[in-house]
Amino acid sequence: MRAEGHLDALLLAALEDGPRHGYAVIDALRQSTGTRLDLPTGTIYPALRRLAAAGLITGSQSVVAGRHRREYRLTAAGARTLSGKRAGWLGFAAMVSAALAAKPCPNPA
Repeated sequence: MRAEGHLDALLLAALEDGPRHGYAVIDALRQSTGTRLDLPTGTIYPALRRLAAAGLITGSQSVVAGRHRREYRLTAAGARTLSGKRAGWLGFAAMVSAALAAKPCPNPA
């Protein structure tokens, strides 16, 4: 799986609980990983634009305290994509864990 694919899954997951603006997406990822994942804005915003262009998220503009900000939300297509990416990741993680433990990988049902 491409690194871009992992980032996309993380961003979609960060929006699963509801709409967020860019910095809130970064903070959600930071919080959900116990501060171990701290992605720079230069990584997040191009990926958010790419996800929006693909129809996986949608964005709306607002003004808060005189500052423009874009709030992103998951679309139905984004939720389906997240579900598939999550299942793929869990299968991959099980396979790698089995290999590292030198035990047979459970057969996916």
